Amino acid sequence: MDIQALIQANPRLWIVIFAFFVSVVITIANYFLTDKELMKNIKEKQKRLREEMKKYRNDSQKMMELNKQMMEDFPNQMKQSMKVSVITLIPLLLLFNWLRVSFASTTLAEPGLFGWPIWTWWYILSSLVWSMILRKLFKLD
Repeated sequence: MDIQALIQANPRLWIVIFAFFVSVVITIANYFLTDKELMKNIKEKQKRLREEMKKYRNDSQKMMELNKQMMEDFPNQMKQSMKVSVITLIPLLLLFNWLRVSFASTTLAEPGLFGWPIWTWWYILSSLVWSMILRKLFKLD
């Protein structure tokens, strides 16, 4: 039995399995490519600044100063997240093209919300759940 026959037999199960596989790959890439110490320091600083902002809620000058300090770390955060995105983009695009073709003749190919095929929504929901679980397991949050 080939993979297409398995997908046809139970498309919902297979889209959940593919979502798990992709979530594992992305989580592992995040784990090894993200500077965890830098991200931890930024999160601690952001938390401290948010607490200070609560104290100075009525002082607009101090709020602007604290907000400026919060924005200083934004480029570093973006750089860390973009690193993983750039590396995983091409393989994900190829995988999604294959998924589109593979699920085109299943019951999940019918249009759903916004006209997207139902398999797309199954993938999005499954990957969100798997990603949350895996991020907790790898302690990436």
